[in-house]
Amino acid sequence: MRLAYPLVGLKIILTLIIGYLILSSCSIITAPYRITKGALKSTIWVVKGTYELTAGTTKLLYKIGEYTFEVVKAPLDWPLINKDIEKIDGLSPKEAIRLGRVKNSPYTVNGKTYKPMSVEEAENYSERGIASWYGYETVKKGGYMTANGEVFNPDGLTGAHKYLPIPIHVKVTNLENNRSIIIRVNDRGPFSCEENFDAEKRIIDLSMGAAKKLGFYEKGTARVKVEVIALREE
Repeated sequence: MRLAYPLVGLKIILTLIIGYLILSSCSIITAPYRITKGALKSTIWVVKGTYELTAGTTKLLYKIGEYTFEVVKAPLDWPLINKDIEKIDGLSPKEAIRLGRVKNSPYTVNGKTYKPMSVEEAENYSERGIASWYGYETVKKGGYMTANGEVFNPDGLTGAHKYLPIPIHVKVTNLENNRSIIIRVNDRGPFSCEENFDAEKRIIDLSMGAAKKLGFYEKGTARVKVEVIALREE
């Protein structure tokens, strides 16, 4: 399904629902948000506000247009979906996640250190390149987490990026069929491995669910355009 957002005067009401687990009950807090057009470029959106799990939060539900995002905090004993991440901000990945030191901290994979963009640098991010999808090995298994400590859901609308701060939202357009969706970037990758040395050249890894919506699930890869968006509180 193609995502059709007008570039001028866009106002999409977003309802953010945060669930706090308190003993056996759950209280809900709601707040209205809107997506508004940025002033820098017609295809870039102003970065303001974050949608992150905070201390005590176990689940986060929110909508952007027709897309619903469910964010769940993973238990720290779950394995990372990208198991090759060795260090984040000089710490073990689990310790960095526990301390909340992931967002744009440098991290190491197979001996190589990556330095993500700042939030300000990410405001202008727009890139064309090859996308792939990942997480097939988890389809019949459970209990994997992303690099920022969220439950990895292969059917969700999420992705992995080497340099963007996480979490962040991006619009991904399949340039081969012009389909577009919005995803939540909450993981690191893609990285080269023994099975695929060319993976490092790809600009983004998407969940299986995102790849299906963009129409390249069976093909495996597609040429895409990735643009940062974010949500401005009214």
